[in-house]
Amino acid sequence: MEAYVLDWLNLLLRWAHVVVAIAWIGSSFYFVFLDNSLVPPQDPALKAKGVDGELWAVHGGGFYNPQKYRVAPGRVPERLHWFYWESYSTWLTGFGLFAVLYLWQARVYLVDPRVLDWSPLAAGAAASGFLAVFWVLYDAACRTLGQRANGDRAVAVVTVLLVAAASWLACRLFAGRAAFLVVGAALATAMSANVARWIIPGQRKVIAQMNAGVPVDPAHGRRAKQRSVHNTYFTLPVLIAMLGNHYGMLHDARHAWVVLALLMAAGALVRHTFVARHRARVEGRATPWGWAIAGCALLAGVIVALSPPASSPQAQAAPPAFSRVRQVIDRRCVACHNAQLASKNVQLHTPELVARNAPRIQQQAVLQRTMPLNNATGITEEERALLSRWFMAGARTN
Repeated sequence: MEAYVLDWLNLLLRWAHVVVAIAWIGSSFYFVFLDNSLVPPQDPALKAKGVDGELWAVHGGGFYNPQKYRVAPGRVPERLHWFYWESYSTWLTGFGLFAVLYLWQARVYLVDPRVLDWSPLAAGAAASGFLAVFWVLYDAACRTLGQRANGDRAVAVVTVLLVAAASWLACRLFAGRAAFLVVGAALATAMSANVARWIIPGQRKVIAQMNAGVPVDPAHGRRAKQRSVHNTYFTLPVLIAMLGNHYGMLHDARHAWVVLALLMAAGALVRHTFVARHRARVEGRATPWGWAIAGCALLAGVIVALSPPASSPQAQAAPPAFSRVRQVIDRRCVACHNAQLASKNVQLHTPELVARNAPRIQQQAVLQRTMPLNNATGITEEERALLSRWFMAGARTN
């Protein structure tokens, strides 16, 4: 019953997490586009009101004219929409999913004795602390370096080094799949903390100054904009880290931390092209596709580096007898997939069930390499190759 309840919690939290993440990323992408697409207003009345930029757009059969003030409007509007629950809901559902899957089942998902043999409690505490420490270090870099001349570049360099160090450390503390997830969650925590600690508080201070009738300090807007820009660059790296933990070819690679760091770098480079593209169009310049090309080149390099070797004589060998396949299944899989414990609703304790689940065995044990989970039962490369030859030959049981 516990496994059944956890599966439902996993599904519902994952569903909610994806829904609110779409809302957050969508609004983030839109406002980055908007900021970089604004043009100075031509209407003297708009200039007199302090409007610094405007955009005309058409969508869904209607025309829209969003405007951005140089610092703030003359008065606080009666209806003012705040963009923060998208961020908070994404983090809360994400951490809930992390708790249900990784913290509650730390022995299965977080701990890999081949990486570090420690207690599930210690691993869970370390994973949770990882998120907090990453935010503290990143935030310190923004507060110290970000206020200097050329501070944004310095912060960018420090952040890149920090992400690389986090990838290296996570891959030496946690199981491969968990390492990717923890690094992605650390960046996602920093994104949400940017909203909670800097973006929204800065906006509240601006409104308080407006209500008090005192001049608005533009520093609040500059700091909020800085963190908002960081968030948009974190988005694609976070997504590839979250998705990458489902692919054993990535997190089980010999230098998995390098793979993770390069994939995240590729995402950031691609995102930069689309951020810069909006401003380039306004200024009549060519889209800077070079950054996206560089990101795709990094991605292609990872694909080539991880590609399996050419077919070996062993791969060309005759398909194995089912008795040998059955031995591998019994040793490596049946402990979790049997009549009493049907993990993920998969049972493999009879020849008929093995044949019925042959495509899943090929996909998860051979291609994606996500099973056995964290390779807890120690399946070998030779055994994976044997299962693959059996499947490709028709997955016969006689």
